[in-house]
Amino acid sequence: MLSTLVWAPIAGALLVVLLGGIFDSQQLRRISLAIAIATFGWSLFLLTKFDVSLASMQMQESIAWLDQIGLSYRLGIDGLAFPLVLLNGLLLSIAIYISNDIKRPRLYFPLLLLIGGGVNGAFLAENLLLFFLFFEIELIPLYLLIAIWGGERRGYAATKFLIYTAISGVLILAAFFGMAAFGSDALTGFTFNYQDLNLESVAKSTKGILLLLLLLGFGIKIPIVPLHTWLPDAHVEASTPVSTLLAGVLLKLGTYGLLRFGLGLLPDAWQAIAPFLATWAVVSVIYGCLTAITQTDMKKMVAYSSVGHMGYILLALATATPLSLLGATFQMVSHGLISALLFILVGIVYKKTGTRNLNSLNGLFNPERGLPITGSLMILAAMASAGTPGMVGFIAEFVIFRSGFAVFPVQTLLCMIGTGLTAVYFLIMIDRVFFGRLSVRKDGSEKSLDSIPFAQWHEKLPAIALSLIIVFLGLIPNFATKIIESSATAIAPNPTQSHQIALLQ
Repeated sequence: MLSTLVWAPIAGALLVVLLGGIFDSQQLRRISLAIAIATFGWSLFLLTKFDVSLASMQMQESIAWLDQIGLSYRLGIDGLAFPLVLLNGLLLSIAIYISNDIKRPRLYFPLLLLIGGGVNGAFLAENLLLFFLFFEIELIPLYLLIAIWGGERRGYAATKFLIYTAISGVLILAAFFGMAAFGSDALTGFTFNYQDLNLESVAKSTKGILLLLLLLGFGIKIPIVPLHTWLPDAHVEASTPVSTLLAGVLLKLGTYGLLRFGLGLLPDAWQAIAPFLATWAVVSVIYGCLTAITQTDMKKMVAYSSVGHMGYILLALATATPLSLLGATFQMVSHGLISALLFILVGIVYKKTGTRNLNSLNGLFNPERGLPITGSLMILAAMASAGTPGMVGFIAEFVIFRSGFAVFPVQTLLCMIGTGLTAVYFLIMIDRVFFGRLSVRKDGSEKSLDSIPFAQWHEKLPAIALSLIIVFLGLIPNFATKIIESSATAIAPNPTQSHQIALLQ
């Protein structure tokens, strides 16, 4: 059942390549969209078979592969992975849907599908080496998507992404080899299987080194300050669909990896460095928010916003209680939905006006010649990102702060400043872009703000759908939290506060 989530998009990518000489760009887009929607639909069907009361892996698949090197094809899904698989399916479908008038579609759409299948494989893998293989699958496709379909500095941004991600992969692979070397025993033999590794008797210093490798490797992927510098460049140069996938799903491979392999396999070492991680989270949150305030490019502002909001997840992981890990997973979903919405809306503004510069835009709320619905959705996205009650961002951040305050009160209070700063930079953006008088742009461009093409409903449909989901999960969070709860409780090394999940609900 789970293999379908992995191999259907990959097989679909091959199918699109083979059909590329027969069908045109729009037909290939429809075929790719059908494959993505079918995969997402299959994940929704599997949700009906998922037992939310079980903390263990479900629907497991295991096939012997290369036992000599400890590699086996083992898939499973639990409450930590399922929400992210659903998020990946949704955003992959949206990314393909908003990909219009694409040059070289025979290459573009297979690359998107290949990323979708690889990300699902990483979330489902129960073998560390298998996880690494799927983790690396998205490297070259994403590089090509930025390098070929990106902006003016696409070569620089793509190369920088490639170098950072390659270093990340080396560090993670080194940690995995160390875990397999020290965690295998005579009974299981040399193995990378998650369930078979036993690292309890390993020396503390060795565990510390392994955890440091994971922190640096996955920290680049998240990214955490100061390992973040590749992200703003990648976002600014990437197309809107690619930015949607990058911020919405691909960054979550870093936080999921830390949760599953760092905290899950090295809980005592994790608790030893937890205060440092909580402080690191504060640095990421404050730096990301303050840097976002200084930006004049809408897309770069949203990119630095992602840096700040991913810091909340690091705080929750550092707290390492059942409630905080529920909050961390919920924040991954929340950030994925909100950041995808923000990038889609910024993409609409750029497509209609030809600029993302805050100093060149104004008055787009004009109901006759502007983008009033886009502006309204942008306000909703900003409110969700700032943690306004009634939206998914509030629930995720409230759970993280509620659990974090009991363990790291100072760091949590400092991170809470980020919610206020989030409101500041989004108010700056909305005030400059959407309020005021709609007039001719001041940058000397030929395209005037007095002649903005209307945004058609099919262009706004993905943003409207994401907005509805953001509000739905903000009002009825139990729809997601009940999936996460059992697995979050089981993986937490600190059992305190487990009763607070029930109180929260």
